[in-house]
Amino acid sequence: MAFNSYKKDENTVTAGKAATLSRLFSYLLSYKKQIVGVLFIMGFCVVVNLINPLIMESAVDDHISAGDFRGLLRLILFAVVINLLMVVGIKIRMYVMAKVCNSILVTIRQELYVHIQTLDFQFFDSRPTGKILARIIGDINSLKDVLSNCVTTLIPDFITISAVAVIMFVKDARLAAAALVSLPLMAAGIWYIQTHSHERWQIHRKKSSNLNAFVHEDLSGIRIIQSFGAEAETMDTFRDLTKQHRDSFVNAVRLNDAVGPVIDLCWAIGLFSLYFVGIVVLGAGRVSVGTFLAFGTYISMFWNPIMNLSNFYNQMITNIAGAERVFEIMDTPSAITDAEGVKELPPIRGEVVFDHVSFSYDESTKVLNDVSFHIRPGETIALVGPTGAGKTTIVNLISRFYDIQEGHVYIDGHDVKEVSIESLRRQMGIMTQDNFLFSGTIRDNIRYGKLDATDDEIVAAAKAVNAHDFIMRLEKGYDTVLSERGGGLSIGQKQLLAFARTMVSDPAILILDEATSSIDTKTELLVQEGIEHLLAGRTSFVIAHRLSTIQKADRIFVIDEGTIIEEGNAAQLMEKKGAYYKLYMSQFAQFKNVM
Repeated sequence: MAFNSYKKDENTVTAGKAATLSRLFSYLLSYKKQIVGVLFIMGFCVVVNLINPLIMESAVDDHISAGDFRGLLRLILFAVVINLLMVVGIKIRMYVMAKVCNSILVTIRQELYVHIQTLDFQFFDSRPTGKILARIIGDINSLKDVLSNCVTTLIPDFITISAVAVIMFVKDARLAAAALVSLPLMAAGIWYIQTHSHERWQIHRKKSSNLNAFVHEDLSGIRIIQSFGAEAETMDTFRDLTKQHRDSFVNAVRLNDAVGPVIDLCWAIGLFSLYFVGIVVLGAGRVSVGTFLAFGTYISMFWNPIMNLSNFYNQMITNIAGAERVFEIMDTPSAITDAEGVKELPPIRGEVVFDHVSFSYDESTKVLNDVSFHIRPGETIALVGPTGAGKTTIVNLISRFYDIQEGHVYIDGHDVKEVSIESLRRQMGIMTQDNFLFSGTIRDNIRYGKLDATDDEIVAAAKAVNAHDFIMRLEKGYDTVLSERGGGLSIGQKQLLAFARTMVSDPAILILDEATSSIDTKTELLVQEGIEHLLAGRTSFVIAHRLSTIQKADRIFVIDEGTIIEEGNAAQLMEKKGAYYKLYMSQFAQFKNVM
């Protein structure tokens, strides 16, 4: 079945929960003032919660039993005031933490996005776009509650649990020991659950990523799917992926949900033990009603935070997998980076030299094998040959989208590895047969080639490649808004806009990778004049499917099995009657048959 690749889980590097959490929480250090303020508010709230049972004990034992209603009223007013202040503090705490956590998510998402843009083509070649989107959006969103609850739940609940235990033991060690007798049982249960839960949530995250990647590509290729009537097959794959997603979630939640019953059981055992020891062992008359009420409240105050902490832990286990996936990409180094101390490439004339260059994508099969050539500034070089011969690889190495294993590539005498990537690519214009157009106006799409281009420069570029006339026929001209990938335009119109975008950048080196292969013959005749404008005065590499389009090239390289087997202009190569002659005559024969 097609689409089986989406059922294969990603390999995820697990850094460890402690290391991942430490790295995640380090983002809180940028908001020290806000965190200190929140901690101060939470400290006040914890103190109020801790003294509430003591207020209740005093009310029963010291005031109600003694008939001191005036003192009781003062105590009640005091309790009302401090609890109202606590409610206000909780609201402020929630607002501040929501703002801090959302700011941190923005920071992490920006860091991840910026890093992804620096990664090399091999990274994207090995991952579906949907799986990358899952990390940028879904996995980062899952971190919000962990960040927030770390401060608002973890710290105050630990303080509350410790303080309650100390207060109970100070008031009556025997009652305290009875109330906490079930702690070992709880620790054993939680330990068992947490050791098995993280792996299950990792699996669920991977299934979510698989589903996201499939849906993204399915919607992107919906025309192909409908054209070939493959709806039933894609529906089967979607159904299978959603079933895996559901089953992995149920499998993870089933174990997580056991935490609540374990704590409830331990809570019940502790409460029963408290009253059994207080009434049966010690005797009802030896423990006051107020003390019983206070201990009953303290038990709730002890186990409620433990329940909160268990929920937080479950949430952490659930979302730590997302954090690991985010940080894994952030830690993925780009294979193509600037070496330390690289220099800026100065304005170039366009001389290109390949010096015994060999290259392979998988370090086993050579795509290029000991290729050498010298291109003079302003030359137009056509690359022809069978699919997979290495034509696109040559132009990718000039732009340094990949790094060579052997040899050197020089531009104007500068090794491309010794100049910054940005200064290198800034002086190049690259066009492929599938040129991407962004959502936005035609004007903005053309300006993408030169972000500071004026309107006059945009119009001039469009006129130069014969795109201006069709643009002006549109209802809003250059302000026409395009949908994703230029929906609503013909393939030829999209290519003309891509030519204009490249033209406005005024590159010193131009690369056309089968840029006219998807244009009809009529449109191609229209664009040939535009191409001549593009080629004029700059070094150009043209990968051509139609040999008729490269007759004016200064030199033609015939590539086969990673080497240049023939070189010369069109007339010279036709005279040789070698590989180029055979390719040309084969296309000519096909053209005659079509006619």
